[in-house]
Amino acid sequence: MVRQRSIFSFFLVLLATFLISCGGPGVAIAPPTYTAVQLEKIQAYVPEIKAVRDRSEELTTLIKKGDWINVRNFIHGPITEAKLNLTYVTPNLLPKDQPKARQITRDFFNDLVKLDKATSAGNPLVALNQSQAAFAEIDKFLDLLPKKEES
Repeated sequence: MVRQRSIFSFFLVLLATFLISCGGPGVAIAPPTYTAVQLEKIQAYVPEIKAVRDRSEELTTLIKKGDWINVRNFIHGPITEAKLNLTYVTPNLLPKDQPKARQITRDFFNDLVKLDKATSAGNPLVALNQSQAAFAEIDKFLDLLPKKEES
């Protein structure tokens, strides 16, 4: 019986030692920040995205005129280029922002598809609504991006 108690005590000491060694103080982790390379890559695409965003009135004017050929050219040219730029920027964002950026890019693409369908059908009301939705998605994406002074 004494021998069983000493073996049992020995296992309890081993268990306590193991648990204490695993439960040490937590290591403080600095919040994630952007590296200089990430900022450089992001900032390379920002002017192009903003340039398309600034042309929203041009698209609205084309839709109101019913100039469907130029509307489709705008959709398949500068706006599609902006979508590609959003896709290129996303992997350089902080990990916590990447899922939201991907969702915004998907929503932007869906808005473009609906805009293209409305353009094909010659429906100015739906086209205007979808163009506004698409540019709102660009604004949401731009809000996710780091400011230049962040590092």
